[in-house]
This record gives sequence, C-alpha cells and structure tokens, in this order.
Amino acid sequence: MQKKFKIEVDCANCAAKIEQAIQKLPGVNSASVSFMAQKMVLDAEDDKFDEVLKAAVKAAKRVEPDFEIEL
Repeated sequence: MQKKFKIEVDCANCAAKIEQAIQKLPGVNSASVSFMAQKMVLDAEDDKFDEVLKAAVKAAKRVEPDFEIEL
C-alpha cells in the first residue's frame, strides 16, 4: 500500500536524513520525503501499514523533533 502525507520539515538535509531512516525500517518497501513539496510518500506492507507509519513518524522525530505529519 502506498500513501501520501503532507508533512512539515525544516530543511532539505533533514528531509534526506528522515528518508534514509524510514527506508531502513522493517516493513517499508520504499519511502520518499520531499522538502520542496513538503510531502512524504510511504509504501509499506498492507497488513502492517499503521505499525510502519507509527515507526516512521518516530524515526522522523528522532532526526528532527519539529517534524509534523498530517494523518
């Protein structure tokens, strides 16, 4: 399952670090974080999507505590 989310990230470097952190999570097929568009695309296994999304937000907040996502 692939979903798009509107996010708030402060810089391109943080977006790249967040993307790398999310891609390493178990259950993630792919992830894309765009600073310019302020969007995140997450592709994960259907049956574990909510779990993976929570882990992705947690990983993003470790990189940038001000990270926000609209669910």
